[in-house]
Amino acid sequence: MTEQAPAPRPVTQVAVGVLVRDDGAVLLADRPAGKPYAGYWEFPGGKIESGESVAQALVRELAEELGVSVQDSLPWVTMEYNYPHAYVRLHFRRILAWTGVLRAIEGQRLQFLSPGDMPPQPLLPAAIPAMRWIQLPAVTGCSPQTCSSAGESVAWMENVVERGLRQLIWHEPLLDAAERNAALFACTNLAAAYGLHFLVDVRSLPLDSSLSGSLAGDAGPGRYLDTPTLRASTVRPEAAWLGAAVETAEDLAHAAALGCDFAVLDPGGVNADPSQWEAISRLCGDTPLPVYLAAGTGLANLQLANRAGAHGLAIRP
Repeated sequence: MTEQAPAPRPVTQVAVGVLVRDDGAVLLADRPAGKPYAGYWEFPGGKIESGESVAQALVRELAEELGVSVQDSLPWVTMEYNYPHAYVRLHFRRILAWTGVLRAIEGQRLQFLSPGDMPPQPLLPAAIPAMRWIQLPAVTGCSPQTCSSAGESVAWMENVVERGLRQLIWHEPLLDAAERNAALFACTNLAAAYGLHFLVDVRSLPLDSSLSGSLAGDAGPGRYLDTPTLRASTVRPEAAWLGAAVETAEDLAHAAALGCDFAVLDPGGVNADPSQWEAISRLCGDTPLPVYLAAGTGLANLQLANRAGAHGLAIRP
């Protein structure tokens, strides 16, 4: 007699609200006594009732738990987690506008957490990846890929730092090995001095062995995978931050499984075409990772991107 596979667990659909203050801090709450994982910290929210949309469930749940009225929310990330007590599908939405005074109606503790601060402990396991996602800025800069010298590349980075960008993806294919290594060494030090997320496209590697050691691991820059490299990768590179270029939902799923922190989707230029935004929304509205849309040089479509479920834009400043 063959052993039967266990029956699939029912999926509990959950709406999760990330309330974002004007200063970028997000609200956490601990789970009240009597619930599984009591005392663990999480983002507020709850089960989606029959007939409700995610947005409608958040309006109801946050009124019941916190006494606030959600004015607007934006799709962000959808992920699944297998807890001992339930298999949940978590629909994260960012909430930028609400009214009312926050109250701990269920007796829970409340705390606003600024990006980069140490979160309270213990964290609910499914909230842990979101602690990294909230550190991602709305805009990531991509190097021009036209630099002909290390000095030109460093000058570009100094310029974008002065303009306020806080996350940069670096790839300069025209540089020879010596110029590339010199540029990367200088740009890495500049990023460290300003506390930037600095990611190197793997096509700009390998570096010489002496430089590789100084740029490896958590102390060095992150890594950015082009789509063919992503598809061929089975092990997460050793890097503090990891991003990837994606083209399909399968790429997004693989990037999430690999442990990427974000993905960049190039829709071939973003404009006001409704059909294009519908396609972007279908992909970004069910993504397991924050997604940036490649958007050329401007920020005109940032709000449209957020409405479609994208985290933000990737631009060439």
